[in-house]
Amino acid sequence: MLLLAGTVVCEVLGTVSLAASVVAGVLAGYGLAVLLFSRALHHGLPLGIAYGTVTGCGLVAATVLGAVVLGEPLTPLRAGGLVLVLGGALLLQRRVAA
Repeated sequence: MLLLAGTVVCEVLGTVSLAASVVAGVLAGYGLAVLLFSRALHHGLPLGIAYGTVTGCGLVAATVLGAVVLGEPLTPLRAGGLVLVLGGALLLQRRVAA
């Protein structure tokens, strides 16, 4: 789980660097994100769960950062969508009863 959290942080930093046109931040952020994600998969996390979690949480984090840092609008409709995305990412983490 820690590897996925690191993946999300690095991916979001790479995305914010992309918005700010900081090439070194983009390369470092996305490069580390890929490295951490591959390690998470190597430790046995299923691809669908890991990818869904990273993309969902990354989308939420990037949207919130865009609103807070870059002043992008966060309407009630968008906020509701983010709640649904985050809820879906959390549901992917639930263990299935055997």
